Amino acid sequence: MKNPGTAAILSFLLPGAGQIYNGTFWRALFWLLFTPGLWLGTGGLLGWVAHFVSAYTAYRYAEAHPAGA
Repeated sequence: MKNPGTAAILSFLLPGAGQIYNGTFWRALFWLLFTPGLWLGTGGLLGWVAHFVSAYTAYRYAEAHPAGA
């Protein structure tokens, strides 16, 4: 079973890591590429937003799919 809290923490520390934990490779790839773009493109202003949204989506996915399916 996937733990939503673990997915959220992993994804907050490294956007995409929680998605990898959940087994969603394409979502992970999106966050791994999108977040650095926001950090660089906005001078760090929106990078934090991407971290929070990535963690939230990882949490919600793990909560909705506890078996990782």
